[in-house]
Amino acid sequence: MRQDSTRDWDHMTLTRHHHAASRDALVDELAERVRDAIRREGVDPQREPGVVRRIATAEVRAHDERSLTGQVAPVAEPEAVVGELVARISGFGPLQPFLEDPEVEEIWINDPSRVFIARNGRHELTNLMLTAAQVTELVERMLKSSGRRVDLSRPFVDAMLPEGHRLHVVLEGISRGFSAVNIRKFVLRASRVTDLVELGSLSARAAAFLEASVRAGLNILVAGGTQTGKTTMLNCLAAAIPGGERVVSAEEVYELRFPHPDWVPLQTRQAGLEGTGEIRLRDLVKESLRMRPSRLIVGEVRAEECLDLLLALNAGLPGMCTIHANSAREALVKVCTLPLLAGENISARFVVPTVAASLDLVVHLGIDEHGVRRVNEIVGVPGRVESDVIETQPLFERHGGELRRTPGVPPRVERYERIGIDVHGLLSDPAPGPREAV
Repeated sequence: MRQDSTRDWDHMTLTRHHHAASRDALVDELAERVRDAIRREGVDPQREPGVVRRIATAEVRAHDERSLTGQVAPVAEPEAVVGELVARISGFGPLQPFLEDPEVEEIWINDPSRVFIARNGRHELTNLMLTAAQVTELVERMLKSSGRRVDLSRPFVDAMLPEGHRLHVVLEGISRGFSAVNIRKFVLRASRVTDLVELGSLSARAAAFLEASVRAGLNILVAGGTQTGKTTMLNCLAAAIPGGERVVSAEEVYELRFPHPDWVPLQTRQAGLEGTGEIRLRDLVKESLRMRPSRLIVGEVRAEECLDLLLALNAGLPGMCTIHANSAREALVKVCTLPLLAGENISARFVVPTVAASLDLVVHLGIDEHGVRRVNEIVGVPGRVESDVIETQPLFERHGGELRRTPGVPPRVERYERIGIDVHGLLSDPAPGPREAV
């Protein structure tokens, strides 16, 4: 009896493997036909996935019609096969379901057998098992769509995928054991500061104050750790810029997305094969000043470009940027330190008062134990320096899970008055909204 059961189990396993192999062969055959049709029509599969889906649907339907004559086996799950064909040809293969899942925020590959995702701020190890060849093919396909490259001479790369997701690759040799791949998805959950109130990131009064500050032309520094929502906050603030102003932004990779009728986004460029042609973020900041901007936005300051941004803000050009820091105070210290990288002739005696005169607000973000991104503090910079320390005025602070108004006085009150905003009244009276404290 036991031998019969074992024989039946072996037969079932062999049958299952046979069906899987047959299905894989069928998908391979259909994929080749779809590729042929794409080449004939001159379609770019990365930029026109809708056309690829139409062609794949037509090929699967044609195959099913031939199966009625008995020449070929029918397709068991036509819709699933079409989705697999689109993912294989136009998308990114086994990673495509994660890229399409709106709950997944980030994907990273430590080695082919360990693929992780971040969902709602928490890490998960998936059951996806890849091969080294699959990962190499995926990276090559992703980089092909971005126009950037990675090789032994330049083992790091930052690139933007067609859907706006950010790709970062570190080649094996720099990364131990295997190339490290990270995809930070562009997940649009908020486009204005009022949306952040709905998400519980800040209070309605703080949102009204930040929106008024942008309209008044204050210079705002958005600070926080990795994945705390700095770019989302910058997008929401930028959406409040009046439509009559001209906006120029500079980023390492395009990540900013906000509605504005007069906006020129700029992006850095890698050096070519000859080692020439590199465009650094500092170059973009300098170039943007020649484009008659009314506002300057820098995606993130990390190095000497901070000096050029400060000089622009100090000359009267309103602007915003983000920076990695653990608090508003640390953000100001870092902004005072980064310009020193620009050259030996730059001293702290020049930088510290320039920072105090150039920045008006610091918005610090954090992420709690549940993965919720929140504004932890909003600090005003009145422009005074005492013993090489920039004075600050706390305007909002988070206490016991609530973002509360503090007695601090906002800077540049005259700028609010210039556009008809009573900022003291705005801060003293609760702003209308779904919730006041979050």
